[in-house]
Amino acid sequence: MITREPDFGNMLKVMRREVPDRPVLFELFMNYPLYELVVGHKLEGDTALDRSRFVAEAFAKMGYDYAHVVGSSFGFPTGHHPHLQTSSLNDGSVIVDRESYEKYVWPDPEDTSFDHLREIRPYLPDGMKLMVLGPGGVLENAISLMGYDRLCYLLSDDPELVHLVFDQIGSRLLSYYRLALQHDTVGLISANDDWGFNTQTFLSPAQMREYVLPWHAKIVELSHKHGRPVFLHSCGQLITVMDDVIAMGFDAKHSFEDVILPIEEAYEKWHSRIALLGGLDMNFVCTRPPEEVYARARGMLERSETRGG
Repeated sequence: MITREPDFGNMLKVMRREVPDRPVLFELFMNYPLYELVVGHKLEGDTALDRSRFVAEAFAKMGYDYAHVVGSSFGFPTGHHPHLQTSSLNDGSVIVDRESYEKYVWPDPEDTSFDHLREIRPYLPDGMKLMVLGPGGVLENAISLMGYDRLCYLLSDDPELVHLVFDQIGSRLLSYYRLALQHDTVGLISANDDWGFNTQTFLSPAQMREYVLPWHAKIVELSHKHGRPVFLHSCGQLITVMDDVIAMGFDAKHSFEDVILPIEEAYEKWHSRIALLGGLDMNFVCTRPPEEVYARARGMLERSETRGG
């Protein structure tokens, strides 16, 4: 396995749309069977620090300049049941009306521990920083709590209730990121929040701007106030709100799908305004011959080699 020393400065250059000193790898997260294969043994221990150390070791051995972690165990409880392959966007909803909203016990990130973000410092390879994932995003959590169909109905029947739910979620996510950003091991944060289908956003652009985007703008402002870059991870067709994403100040956008907009086209369209992370379509990577994946990856590196972003 080819090894190289982590250098988070190169990740920062990508986020600033500058040209890094070498190609920079990016992935939102991977999986423990892969980490175990790379590290050479299974995860030992089950604390947040144990998991973070294990993932950091794997990311470093694979040539990444950062390692992904979660900030804490904070999340929004729903009635979801375990599933193997898929679940309905209506499954497990717990807020269906005013009464259930009033009964829901809203969690507080202050009640969870972020200590592993400090405790990992002596175990973090020189030059590496952490990338903190959110516990789902503003829209994702709203859909989980209310169900997608019910959310759509409530947008018409009780928009004030929808505002209350989004504000409860958004304010708590803001606190979660604020607590994570107190730690100097954290180099960047992810606002991970799937916004759409292959053809359009889950909500209309006007509804996105009313309920969802204001909270993301606050997350971007908070991250920049702490001197850290922040990127949006979202699957789906975002063409109608990409100007909003850029105007909010997101440093980068992650996740591209060939059926929506191939990374090559997205790069030509937006790289001068926002950095583009990841890129090669997951279906393409999983189904095409290795030499075809190699050629496309090399072509993307050559396309962006001297242009940054």
